[in-house]
Amino acid sequence: RTCDQLRCTACDFRVSLYNDYKWDPSCDYLFFRNNMPDLNKLRAKMIRKKGSRAYACQCSWRAVDELTDLQTEQQLRWACGKH
Repeated sequence: RTCDQLRCTACDFRVSLYNDYKWDPSCDYLFFRNNMPDLNKLRAKMIRKKGSRAYACQCSWRAVDELTDLQTEQQLRWACGKH
């Protein structure tokens, strides 16, 4: 289970998540800054991978394929946006 209401405290964007995708290694800050949250533009750097989940806000991104505690990631400023 994961929180589906994550919000970034750095850029104040809602964190989007995409099941069965990962981010292309060439993704960078400007790509997300210019394209979030437009899924049609984001697809250019999404790679289909069953069992993975791609997360992104306007300033940070991650792809995970196993249970991961995002609180241990010091660079991420994602918090539960409350349910």
